[in-house]
Amino acid sequence: MPASAPMRKEGAFQMKTYKPRTPGIRHLRRPINDHLWKGGPHMKLTFAKVGHGKGGRNNSGRVVMRHMGGGHRRRIRTVDYVRDTPGKHLVERIEYDPNRSAHLALVESVKTKEKSYIIASEGMRAGDTVESFLSGIPRDLLASMGGVVDPGMLAAKTAFRGNCLPMHMVPLGTQVYNVGSTPGKGAVFCRSAGTYATVIAREEVGSEKNKKIKDVTVRLQSGEVRKVAKDACATIGVASNPNHHFRQLGKAGRSRWLNIRPTVRGLAMNACDHPHGGGRGKSKGNVHPVSIWGTPAKSGYKTRKKRNPNKHVVQERVRNQGKRKRDN
Repeated sequence: MPASAPMRKEGAFQMKTYKPRTPGIRHLRRPINDHLWKGGPHMKLTFAKVGHGKGGRNNSGRVVMRHMGGGHRRRIRTVDYVRDTPGKHLVERIEYDPNRSAHLALVESVKTKEKSYIIASEGMRAGDTVESFLSGIPRDLLASMGGVVDPGMLAAKTAFRGNCLPMHMVPLGTQVYNVGSTPGKGAVFCRSAGTYATVIAREEVGSEKNKKIKDVTVRLQSGEVRKVAKDACATIGVASNPNHHFRQLGKAGRSRWLNIRPTVRGLAMNACDHPHGGGRGKSKGNVHPVSIWGTPAKSGYKTRKKRNPNKHVVQERVRNQGKRKRDN
């Protein structure tokens, strides 16, 4: 038998493409998310986004955020970043949120029947059950372990995808998202689509018999290693919609629908509008690359203060100081 032709292997994931019936959808690429809810949001947990904030203005009407304005009408979803409500919660559906890159999960408490929005983890689907252990270990869980906290048994019963745990209960090497920095407050790290942090160490203090966890060290995706409080919140898993950064909008109008206005090069402006503007032809007039306000934009110009470093950062992320990265 003749040897068969080699099969072309498909990639790790597929993007949704369209027949080029119009120029705008010829280059349109979207992640396949067939599990998303097709209807609208839970209206009791939303409010309209109106006012100066839509156009990047402050309370006096001045532009404080450039390249913003217009866009489709939106409603802000109130997301529970603290997740301190104990008990089991049932995932009703996974929803698209126009205000963030990750997807949201509408969960309902089994006991109180109260609904809330949380950031969904990758792989979470309708019908799953999630739980928060920030308020402590439940009595039935403690009784199942014989009344004594066994770290291995505790991790096997609590460290499931979508569960919210205090940092000292998360096993080492676990990927977490929605990571908080201080106890009693909401998550501040790893809230975008596909982001996560890795728990790498616990700092313990005290004698051999009475050891107590002081704080927990995590590694962010940027390479930064930092400390967070032992009672800060963290959700097991990876934030949903990890293929978000592979999307292609396909046309400029779709970017305008997302409240994004065009970005004009400084070289194309007049001299009164930008330091690079003016002159005959493409010339910035022997000016080093600067922003519209005159701050140097390249050459490794540092803006962080030396006298007030962040004491929680153990190791800063790698910065190439404006130079091209070399492939090792």
